[in-house]
Amino acid sequence: MTARPDAKVGASWFILFTLAWLAIWTVQLTPLQLLIPLQLNTPDDASGWISGVVSSGLVLAVGGIAGVIAAPVAGGLSDRTRGRAGRRRPWSLGGTWLAALSLVGIAFAEGPWGVGLAWVGVSVGVAVASAAFTALIADQLTTQRGAASAAVSSSQALGIVVGVGVIVLLELGVIVGYLVLAGFIALVGTLAALLLPDPPAHGEVSAAREVRTLRERLAALRDRDFAWLLAGRLTVNIGNALGTGLLLFFLLYGLHRDASTAEDELLMLILVYTLFVVAASIVSGWISDRTGRRVPFVVWSAIIQGAASIILVVAPSLTSAMIAAALLGVGYGAYMSVGLALGTDLLPFPEDHARDLGFVNVSASLGQLLGPLIGAGLVALVGGFWLLFLVGGVLSVAGGLMTYAIRTPARAASAV
Repeated sequence: MTARPDAKVGASWFILFTLAWLAIWTVQLTPLQLLIPLQLNTPDDASGWISGVVSSGLVLAVGGIAGVIAAPVAGGLSDRTRGRAGRRRPWSLGGTWLAALSLVGIAFAEGPWGVGLAWVGVSVGVAVASAAFTALIADQLTTQRGAASAAVSSSQALGIVVGVGVIVLLELGVIVGYLVLAGFIALVGTLAALLLPDPPAHGEVSAAREVRTLRERLAALRDRDFAWLLAGRLTVNIGNALGTGLLLFFLLYGLHRDASTAEDELLMLILVYTLFVVAASIVSGWISDRTGRRVPFVVWSAIIQGAASIILVVAPSLTSAMIAAALLGVGYGAYMSVGLALGTDLLPFPEDHARDLGFVNVSASLGQLLGPLIGAGLVALVGGFWLLFLVGGVLSVAGGLMTYAIRTPARAASAV
């Protein structure tokens, strides 16, 4: 469904939409930041702690590849779905429950292979649900896309706090932590999927169901502006993941904290990061909606994120990590909020919104999941963390500058 030019939604829509994304981000990022590193940590292994870092990176990368495949496929299928349940609702429900069941599985998994297999299920479920929920922005909104995108990006930071905070402060442990996450996504995801409106769009469904070649199905990737958006988004998210994805290991082996202290300090850093992500997301999304200017926000926010990573290269300490967390929050919050709004503005085919927004989601989630794998290799290469943060900073700046390649005035007037 192509949204009417004056399409707007009320507070109840935004509350449900935000809760859905809070659940999605919580179950995706809490295992990434805390539970999987704890499961695969090898402090007493004969080959040393680096083997645990490498195992974690490989597991997360495998999940990222699965999500890359699942998101656009599920989005494309939802574009074609018709029936009383709606186009998006069956897929948001299916993804929600696949993620929940896979979280139960990973709770009892052992070793990299078992954890990796279950994590693939979580990643696919999250990707399917994300594709369906993201499509609602293009389906139902026009002038509120920046605000909805801010809800998505601010929920990402809050999700880390909710997940890591509950597990650390209540000392739940790995197994109970996963089970709590499973219950959370099952309850919140189901309610949001059932209660959010999903109006029919018969014309777009008919067009989406027409027989087309694979080349035609992937036409969005050949759209110049859209392709540059995806490339920049992937690069910036890899940069962000290099700065945040291995923080627990950085505290344990870079700053030489014991396990309990490292978990407490990780939560403190996440709280600082979250505060600035939420503030930057809301403010930048609001301003970009009213000014219509997206690209400058996207570029400069990525540069701020890159500067934060360089701080950790120059002065690796808890104090500098706190400063870097604040700057990372400002940069990443603004980037993800306005970047998603820019992505919806650049969608080339109205009948394939969910499929193409699946590519937008994939470019972000793949970056977050590939980052730890790349970071693990960089840590193993130098036996420390300075190269990890240096590459993260360079990639953040490079990804932001890619946005200037978007040159179609009618679709990205903010580039001028």
